[in-house]
Amino acid sequence: MYLAERLAADEVIFTAWSGVPDALTVEIVASQGFDAVTLDMQHGGHHEDSVLRSVVPIRHANKHAVVRIPVGRFDMASRALDFGAEAVIAPMVNSVSDARLFAESMKYPPLGGRSWGPTFSFGRLGGTSQQAWLETSNPQVVSIAMIETRAALAHLDAILAVPGIDAIFVGPSDFSIAWTNGRTINATLEDMMEVVGQIAARARAAGKHAGMFVMDPALTGRYIDMGYRFLALGNEQRYVALGSEQLLSAARKSAEGSSAGSVDADPYASSGRPGS
Repeated sequence: MYLAERLAADEVIFTAWSGVPDALTVEIVASQGFDAVTLDMQHGGHHEDSVLRSVVPIRHANKHAVVRIPVGRFDMASRALDFGAEAVIAPMVNSVSDARLFAESMKYPPLGGRSWGPTFSFGRLGGTSQQAWLETSNPQVVSIAMIETRAALAHLDAILAVPGIDAIFVGPSDFSIAWTNGRTINATLEDMMEVVGQIAARARAAGKHAGMFVMDPALTGRYIDMGYRFLALGNEQRYVALGSEQLLSAARKSAEGSSAGSVDADPYASSGRPGS
C-alpha cells in the first residue's frame, strides 16, 4: 500500500529521520519498526547520490521512502520521485508562489509540469506499464509543504488551496523562533500549541494531511488528537544515544551486583603492578 493510501485511510505514520548519507546506515534504520524513512537533504547530510542509493534498502524493508529537499530545490523534488521516493517535504514554503512551484515539480500534467523519466522509480515501486504509471502517479505521490514561519502561517489557507499540495508539515523548532520573533527556540513551547493545533485543523478541513516533527515523544498523543498523522521521530544520533544509554544502564546495574562489583577501580591496587 502506498503512503498516500495509508494517509487517506487516516492511519498514523511514524517516520524515522535520516541525516547520515550512507545506504548501510539507512538499511539499519529502515529495519527498525518505523513505517517510513525520511532522508534529510536540508539539515542532514543526504545528497543526490545518497538519496538515489538509500531508497533501495528502504524499499527492501517494505517502508515508505520520503525525502526532505533543500530550501527552494524543487528540481530535486522531481529527482527524488524519479529515484523512488513516495513523498517529498519542501521546507520554507512561505507563499502561494512557493507552493505552486513545489506542486509543479511533483505532479505530471495537467496538474503540474513534472518531466517524464521514472528510470529508477518504475522498477523500485513496482510499475507495470508506462500508461498506468502516468495515470496513477499524481495521486500516489505526496507533496508536503513545511509550515514554519509567520509568512507561511499567514498564507496557510491559500497554500492549502494550491492544486497538487497534499499535506503540510510543521517544523516546530523554526516555528518557535518565528512565533517568539527570534527570542527563543523551543519546539514544545506551550504558548504556540493552540496555533499548532489550528494548523492541523485547517489542513484537515481543506482535505489535506498534517505532519509534525515530534521532539518530545510524550507529546505524540496530543499531536494525534490535534489531527497530525505523519509524525517524525528523532534521527540516527538520537537512536544511537537512546540504545547506548539503555544497554549501558542495564549492564552497569548488573555489574553492581557481580563479584567484581566491589573490586577497586585500580585492578593492581592490592597486588602490585606487573613487574613490581
